[in-house]
Amino acid sequence: MLRQREDYVSGQELCDRLAVSRTAVWKAIGALRESGYVISSQPHKGYRLEETPDILSKSEIESRMQTRWLGRNVVYFDETDSTNTQAKRLAERGAAEGTLVVADMQTGGKGRRGRSWRQSPGEMIAMTFLLRPAFSPDKASMLTLLAAHSTADAIEKLTGLPAQIKWPNDIVINARKAVGILTEMSLSVEQGSIDYVVVGIGINVNTRDFPKKLADTATSLYLESGSRVGRSGLIAETMRRFEPAYARFLETEDLTGIQDDYNERLVSRDREVRVLDPKGAYTGISRGIDRLGELRVEREDGSIVNVYAGEVSVRGLYGYV
Repeated sequence: MLRQREDYVSGQELCDRLAVSRTAVWKAIGALRESGYVISSQPHKGYRLEETPDILSKSEIESRMQTRWLGRNVVYFDETDSTNTQAKRLAERGAAEGTLVVADMQTGGKGRRGRSWRQSPGEMIAMTFLLRPAFSPDKASMLTLLAAHSTADAIEKLTGLPAQIKWPNDIVINARKAVGILTEMSLSVEQGSIDYVVVGIGINVNTRDFPKKLADTATSLYLESGSRVGRSGLIAETMRRFEPAYARFLETEDLTGIQDDYNERLVSRDREVRVLDPKGAYTGISRGIDRLGELRVEREDGSIVNVYAGEVSVRGLYGYV
């Protein structure tokens, strides 16, 4: 209520709308101030929100959410092992589709191929949302590309930074990685159908420096923009963009809804890439994704090979991208 009003909100209005006493309002304002919100008060005028610091909490995230179902139920941790792991635990207990798990710090986050990574509090977004789709398991990998596209859109909307995508699951800014996405699926053993899918997104938001081994390939929104970015707002914006894209995906069961936009963001498009195929590595020209999210690579003889994300890795010929 305070965020939606540029001017003061009277104590009486807060009492009436929330059906609580003046004392309850006063205590709530005090709790918000202790959490870091800067709230001014004046007699006969009420309260005004002057400044919202980068606060990550269940209430702050939920109060910014503009979706119909995605991210409406937020499970928040100050610290956890992995938001993907927590989301899977919740899914096994019957959590509803759209449940969003967020942590200020995670100690056991994982990337593709099991690579582990650790974040410090106050710097990153570690979030995972739960889906329970009815489509066939072979289509689940496309959710990674859908999430990458939605996250890149949200970053560009809120920061103005040129967010590009390194197929299939990284977002890069000025040739350095800022976002990683990990999608994991659980199948029903009896029916062979999808039980649930968790989509994990890790964003380097306000990180100021990286270890030496990552300094040449990693970056953050802060380092690229020069200013801090509110994490709760970015989470909500990502969910707002994913929800309608996912609805269209359910209709078509392919990526036709985002294919052209995704290819516009594809950092390797029309550039030489090295395909690290277990059957034998080769070099070619990246020609963008098809409607199923496979990367089309033109080989030296002019033939087009469709590369499936679950089988191979693709690297830029002269560096990370």
